[in-house]
Amino acid sequence: MRVLRVGGENEVFWEIFPIPLDKTRSKSSARERIVETAERLFYADGIRSVGIDRIIAEAEVAKMTLYNHFSSKDDLILAVLQYREEQFEEFIQTAISRYMDKGMNRLDAFFATLKEWFGSRGFRWCSFINASVELADPSHPASRFATEHKCRFDQMLNEIIVEIAGPKAAAVSPTIALLVEGAIVTAVMDGNSDAADVAREAALALMPKRRTKKK
Repeated sequence: MRVLRVGGENEVFWEIFPIPLDKTRSKSSARERIVETAERLFYADGIRSVGIDRIIAEAEVAKMTLYNHFSSKDDLILAVLQYREEQFEEFIQTAISRYMDKGMNRLDAFFATLKEWFGSRGFRWCSFINASVELADPSHPASRFATEHKCRFDQMLNEIIVEIAGPKAAAVSPTIALLVEGAIVTAVMDGNSDAADVAREAALALMPKRRTKKK
């Protein structure tokens, strides 16, 4: 899958799209093509509404090829979320670094990245929240992975908060994480990225101020 940055300075979108098929690709790349295709379809149309036959057709693989790599659709769903996490992590870290290069601190860069994600073409909520809601089974391997992803994401946010405001700020980290999740939902419902700005202002209001030592 390719990630393409387009748009001007104040209008940045990230498009995720399949790499054009290459007849010379190795046999093992068929698995990548299946996962990339399934990820795109699941995110756009939902896990339950996308059948195996559609994935096979759009990935241009034989049914036996898919089942050689994945014993069931459930296995494929888990692989898609694992792949999505890798892609999302790369986007988050790359975007934060880009904003920090412009002079932002890491927390402001995080919320700028959040706003950029909300404004991206094809933004449709969070893949991991989507999966948890659609599967409606906390024991499903993909649901468990989605929960683990949330823990990792929250930990990353906590580290950013502590870096900016000190160890005491860890106490408000869970609340700020809820603000972020609420912003994700609001961005989808309202169809714009302003929720990231609201979440940022609320987060800053919650965070304790660092005390500077008197000289």
